Amino acid sequence: MAGPLTHIKVLDLSRVLAGPWAGQNLADLGAEVIKVERPKVGDDSRAFGPPWVKDKAGKDTKDSAYFTSANRGKKSITVNISIPAGQAIVRELADVSDVLIENYKYGDLARYGLGFNDLKVPYPRLIYCSVTGFGQTGPYRERPGYDFMIQGMGGMMSVTGEPGSEPMRAGVPVADIITGMYASIAICAALAHRAVSGKGQHLDLALLDSQIALLAYQNTNYFATGKPPSRIGNLHPNIVPYQPFRTADGEVIIACGNDNLYRKFCEAAGCPGLAGDARFATNGKRVENRAELTRLLQEIFTRRPTREWLELLEAAGVPNGPINDVAQVFEEPQVRARGVRVELEHAVAGKLLSVASPMRFSGTPLEHKLAPPLLGANTDEILRERLGRSAAQIAALRAEGVI
Repeated sequence: MAGPLTHIKVLDLSRVLAGPWAGQNLADLGAEVIKVERPKVGDDSRAFGPPWVKDKAGKDTKDSAYFTSANRGKKSITVNISIPAGQAIVRELADVSDVLIENYKYGDLARYGLGFNDLKVPYPRLIYCSVTGFGQTGPYRERPGYDFMIQGMGGMMSVTGEPGSEPMRAGVPVADIITGMYASIAICAALAHRAVSGKGQHLDLALLDSQIALLAYQNTNYFATGKPPSRIGNLHPNIVPYQPFRTADGEVIIACGNDNLYRKFCEAAGCPGLAGDARFATNGKRVENRAELTRLLQEIFTRRPTREWLELLEAAGVPNGPINDVAQVFEEPQVRARGVRVELEHAVAGKLLSVASPMRFSGTPLEHKLAPPLLGANTDEILRERLGRSAAQIAALRAEGVI
């Protein structure tokens, strides 16, 4: 069995990243995921380029590399949901699906008769997952939400960047991605509940809620002190030393997550006196005296090159690592050994590189078989095999602009 969700069918009406990320997770887990897109245009993110997917001749296609990051393992059908015939197709697909994912603005799908309240009675087992910027309740529920603005509103930018610098967003759209991850968990939990209750339900996922949850200990630090945390660059607000240091020829990160690791580090680095120094003997004291300890350690780190530090600290059992660019990431022996980079057969590009799901199962191992689909690549197949349409009926739907 390839993945634990091979018995699950998903209807993915979402676009761009948060919803599609959840759909891709379910596809990775073995679910059949049918992606519903607008005829001729498709998911907005298909146009988020350059860079573009290259065809076998090395020429740009119409699909962006961005789109491929969140749509592996899916099939694509194009349907015009603004007209009754298109809405009927989506309802028929919902009838034969376990899960529906959508990230339209609040109330948009209800205008087409495709909201949760429209589908819950005829399809009581359907798990309907809505992903929006602000959720289905509250004064902001009708506002559109995008990752960048949510990182700002949700506090992420206030704790990202160097002290005294301007607020900075994270290098990837973490609000979108974490919402997609929470949506994936919620869907799996709802499937588990349906297995015993027989009932579907509405899942309400908001980017703002998820972004705030992602702040983790920064939230509880604020609750404990009453003071909002500030930007401290690459430092950790609660652990020292847990940061990068300049070496003789580069940088190295160390992560001394407890006092024992700190003592191991001091022994390996040839500065045992810093382990016994009352100012630095416990993590609490090291946090209080962060500036002085950082100054002393920085002087020590400049005495050796990066590679020598990495080998020395590894031998001592002290967590450490280099600061890689993305190309260097995929050259790491551990990354190669884990098979993180995978090749998928793409209809136009030939071999398309992708990143394997990090979820590993001993009994139901995942298989990555389907590359991100071309726009509408599976329309005829889905209408024929899932909904029983004849070739003539499919031709008529296409002529009428329904698909």
